[in-house]
Amino acid sequence: MSDNKEVIDVIVKMVVISAVAAALLGITYGPTQDALHELQAKQQEEALKAILPAATTFPEVTDGVDDEGNPIVLYYRGVDASGNTVGYVVKRQQVGAQGAIELIAGVSADYSSITGMQVMKHSETPGLGALIVDDWFKGQFTNMPVADLSLKSKGGQVDAITGATISSQAVVDALHGAVDVVTAQEA
Repeated sequence: MSDNKEVIDVIVKMVVISAVAAALLGITYGPTQDALHELQAKQQEEALKAILPAATTFPEVTDGVDDEGNPIVLYYRGVDASGNTVGYVVKRQQVGAQGAIELIAGVSADYSSITGMQVMKHSETPGLGALIVDDWFKGQFTNMPVADLSLKSKGGQVDAITGATISSQAVVDALHGAVDVVTAQEA
């Protein structure tokens, strides 16, 4: 009988501890998620301005709504203070060597060049594919003509990261996809 009481005491204590832990997680989850979304929105706004500095506003170009009723953003139209379109910024996701690479790409108003790009998320190998976030790699895309947007080994002007050709090619493919999204809607 004593053994059963001890087992019941342990079970009750575990249930109480689990309930308290669940309550604490529930209390902190909401504010943490709100802060995370706020930070991500701020990072995106900074990336938009860095990629297309001539723009003062970035109205969304949407295509319907998702299952939760949120607009599906195709891209952002960069507009200057006079109301002129100075370019477009597109979020793209492309499979790299280790997983998805999420980046934001700028496309010129005439669709002829990439104005710049920022990697927002990736899971590429540190010291290899992760070099896609380095300034020397990202910088080569600033004002790059779309006609030159291929790896040098394939006749283009993009220096691939040594030992990380898959990651380099994924970035190039994502940038081509960004141009395709804009030209399909705007041209």
